[in-house]
Amino acid sequence: MASVTVSSPAARRRRVNEYAPTAILFLAPTVILLLVFVAWPILESLRLSFTHWTGLGKSQTYVGLSNWARLLQDGVFWQALGNNLVIAGLSIAVQLPVALGLAVLLDRGGRRLRLFKLAYFMPLLVSSVAIGFLFKYIYDPNFGLLNAVLNSVGLKALAKSWLGDPALALYAVLAVICWQFIPFYMLVFQAALAAIPSELHDAATIDGASDNQFFWRITLPMLRGTIRTSAVLSLIGSLRYFDLIYVLTGGGPSGSTELMATYMYKQAFASFNFGYGSTVAVALILMVLVISGLVLLLTRRFQTEV
Repeated sequence: MASVTVSSPAARRRRVNEYAPTAILFLAPTVILLLVFVAWPILESLRLSFTHWTGLGKSQTYVGLSNWARLLQDGVFWQALGNNLVIAGLSIAVQLPVALGLAVLLDRGGRRLRLFKLAYFMPLLVSSVAIGFLFKYIYDPNFGLLNAVLNSVGLKALAKSWLGDPALALYAVLAVICWQFIPFYMLVFQAALAAIPSELHDAATIDGASDNQFFWRITLPMLRGTIRTSAVLSLIGSLRYFDLIYVLTGGGPSGSTELMATYMYKQAFASFNFGYGSTVAVALILMVLVISGLVLLLTRRFQTEV
């Protein structure tokens, strides 16, 4: 029988001390970049949220909590927050089921559907700004492709001013968001499906289980962790949307597509009110942390209960 060598705590400590300088050397660039481009801007935004600053010159006036008091009474901010929550909820409800369905279809189709996999993946390769300009022309009420198709098939009554109607603009933007990001979650689910051992499917088939039964009783429970991670990623991404919204609508019409990120940009870089813009930015960071924590807590509790 082969002998097993168990290292003592002192030996493990010596080994840790031996490799610690190398580990620090490799981690240092990443840590420095995170401190400079993530931690410092967050702390600076928090400091600026207690000041009034136009962004020009060095004169910054300390105003205490007046920016935060203004934020609590700002109707545009609360409208932007509501729009963010609507997009976040509908993104999770639409993107994840559709992405999971496409992943299952492509996984069952094997190599025969490789071309479809490439086609579904294409929207993810295009920049958000380019997609924004593309759909801005598609949604154009006079010369857009969407209204032209509706008119050509006899559905002229359904032709709308998709980005000009406050009741439709947010959902028109949401359709573009889903079209762009469903491929990402499709790839995530495909990777998770590929990690499920084929022996489980063979054993279930021998026991007489159909493909649908295998999916609902074996595949889906094994994807709980992936679904949880995808939901958190979709939520965080939905709260941080900016470029696509800014190109498509700029937050209009009448603030119907205004998001916290676009509102923060307008306050800081259009109105030159960096103090209040920083307040909105910090509120956005806090909102992402709180909502993400709640989603992780609820999904973890659901996972343990199931």
